[in-house]
Amino acid sequence: MHIPDGYLSPETCVVFGAVMIPVWTVASRAVRKTLSVRQVPFLAVGAAFSFVIMMFNVPIPGGSTGHAVGGVLVAILLGPWAACIAVTVALVIQALLFGDGGITSIGANCFNMAFVLPFVGYYVYRLISSGSPVGSNRRIIAAGAGAYVGICIAALCAGIEFGVQPLLFHTANGQALYCPYGLNIAVPAMTGEHLLIFGWVEALVTALVLQFLQKQESLLVEGGIS
Repeated sequence: MHIPDGYLSPETCVVFGAVMIPVWTVASRAVRKTLSVRQVPFLAVGAAFSFVIMMFNVPIPGGSTGHAVGGVLVAILLGPWAACIAVTVALVIQALLFGDGGITSIGANCFNMAFVLPFVGYYVYRLISSGSPVGSNRRIIAAGAGAYVGICIAALCAGIEFGVQPLLFHTANGQALYCPYGLNIAVPAMTGEHLLIFGWVEALVTALVLQFLQKQESLLVEGGIS
């Protein structure tokens, strides 16, 4: 799902960068207000977890990649704003040090994976798990469902961002200046892989880790904003 440099127009990159600046500002303030001292180290662990799981990516036709993210798990344990910060840190390190995702497209990548993914997944989890005990199986199912929906919606956003480029930015004779694939190719390529493969990986990892934490570190789960 990482968008490389050159696939989005400079105008698109600026728009997403501008959108993410207030998001990061609100996230920073929310984390300072809501996270306890005991939870702060887990924010770093969450960023590390997201970084590692995103390194196992598979190329998708069209220039991007498919992979799990781990953002919904962090959102369940620490809240979606904390997940936004954790995944952003992971994405920035990947872009700057490993070339995984473009530097100019950091705003778009963060919008998809650090904003859309954890928030959508978190509220799907809240909807399904509402009223259930902390250690219930319904919460495990809810976590998997939230992770699946969150990553698929994020992939859809990336596909749309790719697909509108040839519509908006092209030469006089219609040649695409940036991503050459229209919505009819980009959206199925991005969403299809995540609906069929990577969404299930994300769901399984999220559900299994939450199940483990329910049994071994119940205080961490109880301390989450859930």
